[in-house]
Amino acid sequence: MYTEKVMDHFTNPRNVGEIENANGVGEVGNAKCGDIMRIYLDVQDDIIKDVKFKTFGCGAAIATSSMVTELVMGKTLDEALKISNDAVAEALDGLPPAKMHCSNLAADALHEAIKDYISKKGK
Repeated sequence: MYTEKVMDHFTNPRNVGEIENANGVGEVGNAKCGDIMRIYLDVQDDIIKDVKFKTFGCGAAIATSSMVTELVMGKTLDEALKISNDAVAEALDGLPPAKMHCSNLAADALHEAIKDYISKKGK
C-alpha cells in the first residue's frame, strides 16, 4: 500500500519539533480525517534556514510533513511556494489515492507558513 519512502518518513520523520520564535507558522487541518499539521519556518534573507513540523494524523500525514521539510530546507521563498501537492507525493514515490489529501495538507501548511512570514514582514 505505501512506498518504501513513505514508510521511511513515517517511521523516521525528519525535522520534527517546533522552532521557538519562528518567523513563519502555518497550520492546516482536515476535519474529515482529523489530520492537523503545523509548519514552523526560520527565514533569513528570504531563504528557509530551518523548518520543523508537528503533525497529528495518519502515517501518510506524518510522511508528507517530513518530506515537505526536506524539500524546502535551504530554498528561497519563491522556490518553496512552487512546491505543489503533487510534488510532495512524487517525492515520496506516490501515495495511495485515498491518502492524496495528506500531501495537500503538507503543501498547504508550508504555503500558510510562508504567507504568515510575509505578512509579518509587511511585504
